[in-house]
Amino acid sequence: MNDDREPTLDELGPVDYLMLEFPAGQQNFTGEVVDELARLSEAGTIRVLDLLVLQKNADGSVDAVEIDDLEDEAEIRVFETQIAELLAAEDVDMLAAAMEPDSVAGVLVYENLWAAPFGAAARRAGGQLIAAGRIPIQAIAASIEAELASEEGN
Repeated sequence: MNDDREPTLDELGPVDYLMLEFPAGQQNFTGEVVDELARLSEAGTIRVLDLLVLQKNADGSVDAVEIDDLEDEAEIRVFETQIAELLAAEDVDMLAAAMEPDSVAGVLVYENLWAAPFGAAARRAGGQLIAAGRIPIQAIAASIEAELASEEGN
């Protein structure tokens, strides 16, 4: 967020989470992911509310590391002051169940700051959010491809 003022509940944007898995042998951490996260945060697009790194070992055991436990990741520590630690132990267990053994995952809980003013305006107008969701990019691509194929067929 561009200012340090804490938003009121009426000003909060929608909160989402995502989990990125990095399978064993396919991890190539160059800092680019952290740089993009910082860019989105600095631009006021998102506010990081919680950030967690999970490592699932070959035996299925899971190590969860909070950002403030990371010692050598100075770039990612910029988000430490924004952390609300929303994820509970039960959430971690559920998320870890989706991981493959020997993988690492990053879990990000973030507020969509870009939508906060719109949501606040809608609430002031008496609107209530009654549905929300995400359309997988694969479904959108399939729909576009089907439309293009239909147009080519005519």
